[in-house]
Amino acid sequence: MDARKLLLLIMALVMAGISAVVFRNMFGGNSEAEAAPVAAAAPQPTGPEVAVAIRPLPVGTIIGPESFRYQRWPAELVSKTYFIKGEGDLTQLNGSVVRYAITAGAPVTQGALVKPGDRGFLAAALGPGMRAVTISVSAQSGVAGFVFPGDRVDLMLTQEVPGGGDGAPLKAAETIIRNLRVLAADQRTDKTVDEEGKTVVAGTSNVTLEATPKIAEKIAVAQTIGQLSLALRSIAEDRAELEERIANGDVKLPADADPKAERQMLLEITSRPIDSNPTYTVGADVSRFQRSSVPAKPASTAPTGPVAEAPKGPVIRIMRGGSTTSSTIGAK
Repeated sequence: MDARKLLLLIMALVMAGISAVVFRNMFGGNSEAEAAPVAAAAPQPTGPEVAVAIRPLPVGTIIGPESFRYQRWPAELVSKTYFIKGEGDLTQLNGSVVRYAITAGAPVTQGALVKPGDRGFLAAALGPGMRAVTISVSAQSGVAGFVFPGDRVDLMLTQEVPGGGDGAPLKAAETIIRNLRVLAADQRTDKTVDEEGKTVVAGTSNVTLEATPKIAEKIAVAQTIGQLSLALRSIAEDRAELEERIANGDVKLPADADPKAERQMLLEITSRPIDSNPTYTVGADVSRFQRSSVPAKPASTAPTGPVAEAPKGPVIRIMRGGSTTSSTIGAK
């Protein structure tokens, strides 16, 4: 190889190495400096732990142990109305009712809750346009005390329909209202727990339910007809029933609805009681020796037309031995 060409090749390699070093010094340091803040962890709040909502709590929600949790909050943003860890017990809030809506992750303030016994407590627990109605139950009709505030129940009416010909009544049970929310059991508006945190099951004689004005009227009339019983609903049943109502056309969803607004609308629909399409069972559905319907009354044997007048005319008495007979003469 020519010495001149070899010298030029060596000089080109040296220049390339110098350029690489200069480029690295110019841009490498800045990249590391810019990447450092990104890699650094965000500073954690150093303030006290306050109670925040785990999920959205709309107006009228009955508070339970699963509603809140403690989360550290910046000290400069802590308000005196917050529930601070170490200054109170969150279990004392169980049974309270949300007066103002609380979003998920937001601190809970004392003014946003109404405690049992406070003025306006039951009114705050009611949804817009709803009413509170109380019914009497026994251990059998009240699910043996396993119905607690916040649960949802179906309302059944058991009655005897008077029979016809033989007087035997038709025995029937009918589910008249579905998806009723329990507001209170006797005077309790929350679940009573023991020292181990387990729910205490207690006998209940009265249950207060949330209903629309029309359904409240139906419940009042039903109490005069027969005996009312409660049937506890499953938590997973609301979604299945909602899908069935949408498929049947009872619930219509707008085509261009906002997903958030649609979710809110479905939540309101599933939380309202239902009094349509009642189901029933009669005695014949349980036993072959019971009736399936009320028999008709037997036809009357008395004459339905005008009563014939007694014949008029002279009366002759005929005596034969010890017997006497009478006969009318000239009667038509």
